[in-house]
Amino acid sequence: MKIVSARVLTSLLESLLEWARAHLIPLGLPGLIFTAFAESSFFPIPPDIILIPLALLDPDNALLYGFSATASSSVGALFGYWIGLKGGRPLLRRLASENMIKRAEGFFNRYGVWAVGIAAFTPIPYKVFTIASGVFMLRDIRGFVIACFIGRGCRFMTEAILLALFGESILSFLTEYFEYVTLIAALVACLVILAYMRFRRS
Repeated sequence: MKIVSARVLTSLLESLLEWARAHLIPLGLPGLIFTAFAESSFFPIPPDIILIPLALLDPDNALLYGFSATASSSVGALFGYWIGLKGGRPLLRRLASENMIKRAEGFFNRYGVWAVGIAAFTPIPYKVFTIASGVFMLRDIRGFVIACFIGRGCRFMTEAILLALFGESILSFLTEYFEYVTLIAALVACLVILAYMRFRRS
């Protein structure tokens, strides 16, 4: 049954990807904004699916697309926080496995609100962290928004800058080595986060 369920889930995700390519990419910037907002709280399609084609089609506006994805994803994270605050842990269990929830909780216990910024570079779906932040009733909303903006910005702006500079020639590199690129961006983000935390304590 688990194998059948996995196949059904994979088929559904592929259908959603095709739907996103067919209907959201033609919408341009509004489609990207919707996807980035929704993916932070309930939608399974990552904004990269929309961001990359748009940046390739219009490289002059690649940075605009990257910034728009960052901003709308950060606002969507607040919506995810609200969902978690109202829906609680039972809702989170419907969206993620107990193992994912435990890993997310471990991140929150160690990094606080900055866990959502670091989550931008983990394989765990981002909405798990935004909803979990509401479930765990994190109080530092300002820090939460800043962490979201930094984390999402490092991801989407890195993509946008590389695509603006190198166009299609960077696609194969992004496909093969994007995890390493985001890891470097994540390290930079962590340094920024640590500097910010130290500044607040001083």
